[in-house]
Amino acid sequence: MTINIPTMKTAAKAILSAVLLSTAAAGVSAKELRMASGLPPLHPAHDPLYTDFQKLLPELSDGKLSGRLFGTEITTLGNMRASILSGMVEVGLFLPSYFPADLPNFNLVGDLSMLGHQNPQVTAAAMSEYIVTCGDCQDEFKKLGVVYTNSHANPYSLLTTKPVSKPEDMKGLRLRTATPQHARWVEAMGGKAVTMTTGEAFEALSQRVVDGTVTSISDVISFNLGEVTSHITLLDVGTFHSLANHSVRNSVWNSLSVANREALVKASIIANVRTTARWLEMVEEGKKVALDSGLEILEPSEELVAAMNEFKEADFVSSAASSERRFGITGAEEKIARFQSLVEKWEGLIGDTDGSEEAIVALYESEILEKVDLASYGQ
Repeated sequence: MTINIPTMKTAAKAILSAVLLSTAAAGVSAKELRMASGLPPLHPAHDPLYTDFQKLLPELSDGKLSGRLFGTEITTLGNMRASILSGMVEVGLFLPSYFPADLPNFNLVGDLSMLGHQNPQVTAAAMSEYIVTCGDCQDEFKKLGVVYTNSHANPYSLLTTKPVSKPEDMKGLRLRTATPQHARWVEAMGGKAVTMTTGEAFEALSQRVVDGTVTSISDVISFNLGEVTSHITLLDVGTFHSLANHSVRNSVWNSLSVANREALVKASIIANVRTTARWLEMVEEGKKVALDSGLEILEPSEELVAAMNEFKEADFVSSAASSERRFGITGAEEKIARFQSLVEKWEGLIGDTDGSEEAIVALYESEILEKVDLASYGQ
């Protein structure tokens, strides 16, 4: 079927115009935020990250904030930056890896997937605290015209068309990767890294363009990868955490009272914790679907784990030097060490709780939110 792109754009503009007119005509006193995840309805970074955020806004702001959630017919992840800068969208999901030159300090730690903890709630919290308190990162977001709230995290493993359990099994494999560090790891193990989005992985696997993908086991369900792979290796290759969950257009943030900013951030925190929990649920669901579909689930050998850990230790130093050289980042090695220390801090904090949503949200509030001056944050 041929899709007429200009017609789609015209339709999207018409939909948005109707929404704006109806909002103005309603004359409601509450501030209705135009929001978009840029993702399909069943994706966890849409539901619950944005659907629950939408529900929580009026609850936590005493009705002073609400949200209208747009779908991919209005905007996608790829053009979210343009949508926010134009004002079409006021709160959207940012993937900083799309803007390496604009957000180098964010990507310094966001791209180091292998720093991610096996409990992604730990990674998400550490990442959130790091970016909120990173002056250079905050300056980058200001220049982009958005205010950062927090980041969630998604645990990654290895899905392949061939069994992988030993280091030698990696040699010659063409593996789809989403982050620079995963790409460097694949190359270091003797494989060939192929950069592409998750949405392109099914076709690439079905056509044997790649032999596997470094991704979440949940993609067995989300992107039907169980149909085009045969093996899952339970190798902990960290997390995907290069995410800015609810990025708020600067002018909108500046128009909010401190109380409404706090309500927005609290809603974002709760949705964040729920989303990371949903990723973990989907990993377990993905394992069940994989077994039911005849996929083989493998444990990595001690040699493969050791080889990966050896790579990580060496890569932290080289990636810091590379970031300083390519983007002019100062103190990259110290910044990476600081992020590592925050991962250790949050491992202890969350490990001392029952792991419930309420407990983790309370930690976000006491360790991050209560230490931020929302009157000046993002200014």
